[in-house]
Amino acid sequence: MVGLTALAAVLPGSAFWVLQRRRLGAGVFVAFVVALAALGYALVARGADLARLLVQTRWLTTSAIVLGVCFVAWAGVVIASNVVSRPAHLDSRGRLGATAFTVLVCLVLAAPFVVGIRYAVAQRTFIDEVFEPSSQSFSATRPHVADEQDDPWLGRERVNVLLLGGDAGPNRFGTRTDSIILASIDVSSGDTVLFGLPRNLEDVPFPVGTRLHELYPGGFSGPGDPLQWMVNAIYSRVPELHPAVLGQSDNEGADALKLAVSGALGVPVDYYLLVSIPGFIELIDAMGGVTVNVNQPIPIGGIEGVREPEDYLDPGPDQDLDGFEALWFARGRYGLDDYDRMRRQRCLVDAVIDRADPITLLTRYERILEAGREILRTDIPAEMLPAFVDLAFQVKDARVRSVVFERSNRFAPESPDFAWVRQVVARATGSSGGDGGGGGGAKGGGLGSQIDAASSCAYRPVG
Repeated sequence: MVGLTALAAVLPGSAFWVLQRRRLGAGVFVAFVVALAALGYALVARGADLARLLVQTRWLTTSAIVLGVCFVAWAGVVIASNVVSRPAHLDSRGRLGATAFTVLVCLVLAAPFVVGIRYAVAQRTFIDEVFEPSSQSFSATRPHVADEQDDPWLGRERVNVLLLGGDAGPNRFGTRTDSIILASIDVSSGDTVLFGLPRNLEDVPFPVGTRLHELYPGGFSGPGDPLQWMVNAIYSRVPELHPAVLGQSDNEGADALKLAVSGALGVPVDYYLLVSIPGFIELIDAMGGVTVNVNQPIPIGGIEGVREPEDYLDPGPDQDLDGFEALWFARGRYGLDDYDRMRRQRCLVDAVIDRADPITLLTRYERILEAGREILRTDIPAEMLPAFVDLAFQVKDARVRSVVFERSNRFAPESPDFAWVRQVVARATGSSGGDGGGGGGAKGGGLGSQIDAASSCAYRPVG
């Protein structure tokens, strides 16, 4: 009896077969094998399709219900197998023991189903809180969302996503956006170019034809403290100086900065993704850390002329960093410059992409989602998530390059030559360039050369 109950948990229907109920046993077993084969096929051969379904809330709800039904059916087979295999003369103590064993088997059987249901609920909560449908959110700069049957990119060859790191506290996103990186992704291949803008970039132009260009025809500038007119101040300053200037917007600061980056680089900026830097620690810890090459001691804290750093990250190849260390790998600047920090930020983006493997995501899923809910803000609508899932599969195995705008005889952040910047961007993405008013993307590299993100992040000790 106990053996048949355990056998039914491993091979549903087998207990019925042993007890000469062949037709019932065969039917249950075939149903089990078909369901298992379908699941295996979906995971192995249709992984991308499955991933697309799992970023749609209606399918997440359906999957949770299906998991619940499957558990009830499987547990029902186990219970029925135990009941039909009990001897007729079994006394009350034996019946109690059989019942207790059956309950134990069902509890063990329930574990993977409970995990699956929890993941589905956590995923739905994450999507509901971070990615709003386009019909329920407002953006002054977001592209039109295609109908389900249309090309999600509406013919665009590249999608450009602005990655921002904001140093605000809870519920105050982006007081200063000290990390500004545009990821320009080829939608057919996943090849990606990362354009990093120095946070002290001045006189940033807005695209012709926009209200902000009318207000700042010579670029974002004005009287008073120069720090208030740099690119990293646009996020907070534009809503403060010109509330509602862009019309309906859930995040006017992000829309203003998207326009500024578009004007500077000469390509449209489709979406933004803002990470609250203090919460960044939680996300990296939730992923189990990241691995980067540290080419020189990186300061932890410290303000030049005020106080020394508290400590340094030790140089070395393939250094495993936790969230706190990764934060300072991206932010440490004492004795260094913004350009060195920008390079490290791009390397950290690449390290996060590498870290996001299926095993990491599966084993740390709920922690990652919980951290993400707290620190992410975006204008990517929920309807676009399946398309971005497809793109993520491509980016994971594609080439990632970076464009470096460093101080040189061709570039200075206090008096930038934006026409030259746009030419560099155009070479990097293979377009004809422009003024940011629309179209295209760009190909090439920083200062006119192509830089592979992997090679630029290699271990090359300094000093």
